[in-house]
Amino acid sequence: MPIYIALLRGVNVGGARKLPMKELAPALEELGLEDVVTYIQSGNVVFRSRTAKAKLATQLEQGIAKRFGLEVTVMLRTAAELAEVIDANPFEGDVANVHVAFLDRRPPKAAIAKLDPDRSPPDEFAVVDTEVYLHFPNGYGRTKLGADYFERVLAVRATARNWRTVTKLLELAT
Repeated sequence: MPIYIALLRGVNVGGARKLPMKELAPALEELGLEDVVTYIQSGNVVFRSRTAKAKLATQLEQGIAKRFGLEVTVMLRTAAELAEVIDANPFEGDVANVHVAFLDRRPPKAAIAKLDPDRSPPDEFAVVDTEVYLHFPNGYGRTKLGADYFERVLAVRATARNWRTVTKLLELAT
């Protein structure tokens, strides 16, 4: 049975949009997911499911809305896809300052061309398939390259995680 990683956008950030992870796991099991494990409070879930990936994100979004009254965007990756994300990191030398923005779909090349590489020096980014790799030498709090920027320019939905969380999620999934 496939292992999936769900990344929930914008929950439990800055005291807003509260979604208790202790309540989320059993709620997702009620939806038919198996071996559900949550990781930290920022909306990370590892689980098994027989449901086709194409239907899972919508199923999770609807289930969370019904149970918790929150409209939440869910980005979904298989364990194999997350391993590929880790392998493709172009900023390997300074992983303490690397984040990944997970996109809900591959952006068109024309949209990628509109991104400004000089928007927030010395910060860097690289778009690879359905992810944007972010390198923030001065930290995430000072950048102008937040998920909202990529959502606006690329016309996608996005949620970002630091490198430590990305690698821990893969560890939990394997």
